[in-house]
Amino acid sequence: MVYDPQKHHRRSIRLKGYDYSQQGAYFVTICNKGRHCFFGEVIDQSMILNDAGIMVDKWVQELPNKFPDIKCDVWQVMPNHFHAIIINNGNPVGADLCVGPNNAADVSFSPNNSTPKLLGEHKGSPLYRVIQWFKTMTTNEYIRGVKNAGWPEFNGKLWQRNYWEHIIRDQKSYDRIAQYIINNPANWDTDRLKGADKEPN
Repeated sequence: MVYDPQKHHRRSIRLKGYDYSQQGAYFVTICNKGRHCFFGEVIDQSMILNDAGIMVDKWVQELPNKFPDIKCDVWQVMPNHFHAIIINNGNPVGADLCVGPNNAADVSFSPNNSTPKLLGEHKGSPLYRVIQWFKTMTTNEYIRGVKNAGWPEFNGKLWQRNYWEHIIRDQKSYDRIAQYIINNPANWDTDRLKGADKEPN
């Protein structure tokens, strides 16, 4: 297939200029590629994890061990996707200072402060790096499950390239999203992520 920039362009789903290492809470959704039900099934409105789903759940719980400033507050592994509220508690004690940006485009100025803010690498744990590590660890273990335990094979990549994220700005939004995650198995029959689909643009 010949690359066509009009058809194959990818729009960034990250908020332009937002520092994803700053303290805050994020609603994150990650789908496996093709949305195949690799991680279990919903029975009587309850999520029943298979061995692969238990594996994914295990790596969710490992995130704070890898990233001490990160906490998964509410999460749910579904048959073909994963929801979580990921909280960045701020920089861990002893974190390295951020490194300099690669170019001038990586610097922004606050209207009330002439001090430049670096938008490249930051101290703390940027959300994209947390997600990247999670995808890598779960993919590697899933591959071992395919080889050693007969788990269903996946084509190309286990996870979609992108992920959905939403910045949680207040308690009302947090409560609504947390309830959505908790109720996700009960609402599986009407979940827009239930069927096989293409990657997000």
